[in-house]
Amino acid sequence: MEWDTTLRPMLSSLGLELYDVEFSAGTLNVVVNRAGGVDLESLTKANRTISEWLDANDPIAGRFTLDVSSPGLERRLRTPAHFSSAVGELVTLRELRDGEPTRRLEGTLVSVDGSSLTIDDNDLGAVTVALDAIERARTVFAWGATKPATSKGTKASSTSKKG
Repeated sequence: MEWDTTLRPMLSSLGLELYDVEFSAGTLNVVVNRAGGVDLESLTKANRTISEWLDANDPIAGRFTLDVSSPGLERRLRTPAHFSSAVGELVTLRELRDGEPTRRLEGTLVSVDGSSLTIDDNDLGAVTVALDAIERARTVFAWGATKPATSKGTKASSTSKKG
């Protein structure tokens, strides 16, 4: 199922943008965002709208849980667009390296192109990493730093009883 093309316009009508979507272990995880953050009322509306569409169109066989949330202070980075939106921010990532141990890097994300990123690692300096070599990555919230401009990390969930 191509979730982006289905959910993006639905969420846009609510004043929200689709940040990420993933179906894993019986849960459809939908992450939404908006400039200035996402409040609980917006998440509730998004959850209700998506749930109604899922009930009407039945694109997932069997039982599953719908989880609608905001990215929170430390948001997951998976796609090139996610990485591009985090340029200038503090990030941490795990880099898979052929024949060598996995390397953990943390520092300021300097740049991103179509296939790699450059991070100014706190210990190693500038390091370029292929996007397909990243096992996992996220932004890092620095306590005591300036007030974050990201969402509030709220969540709304529901369970569908199809089957």
